Amino acid sequence: MILLLDLGNTRLKFALLDGETFVERGAFGWDADIAHELATLWATWPVPRRVVGASVVDAARESAVAVAAGKAFGVGPVWVRTPAEACGVANAYAEPARLGVDRFLAMVDAYAAGRAPCVLASVGTALTLDALDANGTHLGGWIAPGPLLMQQSVLGATVQVRPDRNGSVRDLADNTADGLASGCWQACAALVDRFVDRAAPMLGGHPTVTLGGGDADLLAPLLQRDVTVVPDAVLRGLAVWATSDAASGKFA
Repeated sequence: MILLLDLGNTRLKFALLDGETFVERGAFGWDADIAHELATLWATWPVPRRVVGASVVDAARESAVAVAAGKAFGVGPVWVRTPAEACGVANAYAEPARLGVDRFLAMVDAYAAGRAPCVLASVGTALTLDALDANGTHLGGWIAPGPLLMQQSVLGATVQVRPDRNGSVRDLADNTADGLASGCWQACAALVDRFVDRAAPMLGGHPTVTLGGGDADLLAPLLQRDVTVVPDAVLRGLAVWATSDAASGKFA
C-alpha cells in the first residue's frame, strides 16, 4: 500500500492506495490541528510501505505532515517535484519546476484516463487552466484568482463594498452581496469558456473539458459547454506516478 498526500493551498487531502483502489481517504483544512488530527486518524489505518506527496505549500507545512507520517507509519514522504516529462506528459514550461505540481499531476491523471486532448480547469484559491493534446504534450495555460479570492480582493481594496451576507449568483443582481458573488463567479466561468475557445483549434477542435478543485461543482453550471467534474485529480495523478517508472526516484 502507498499513502498519497496532496498538500493544497486550502486543504490537505490524502488516500491509501492498495493496487488501483483508494481503500482509505481523508482531508483536513489547514486551520485544523493537523498533527493531532492525523495522529488520531492514521492510528487506525494499515501501515503503507511508501508515502508519496505533492505540495504547493510552504516548507513548514510539508515538514509537519512529514513528521506526522513518520510518527504514524515509520516512513517519511517522497515529494514529487514537477518534472520536464513523466508518465507520458510533457511539460510546456521552459523552467519545468515553475509549473505547479498539482497542475502537472492533474494532466498525468487526464492522460492516463484517456481524456486527452482536453482542457483542465482547477477551481480553488486560484483558477488554473491547462491545455493537453492527444499526445500528452502540455501546450500551456492561464492562472487567475479563484472566485472566492476574487471576492476577497474586492473587499480588501474597497471601503463601501461591504455586503452583510454571502451573495448568490444571479443574472442581474439588485444588491451588493449578489452583485459581488455574481460578478466574480461569472468572470471565472467566462475565463474558462474563453480559454477553451482559444485552445480548441490546437486540440483538434473538440477537446474534453474537466473541472477539478474545491469549487468545481459550483462553477460547472455557469459554463456555456458540457464539462466533467473530476474530483481528486491530483491524488489520482499521484497514484499513476507512484506506480510508474517515474517513481524510481528520477523525478522525486
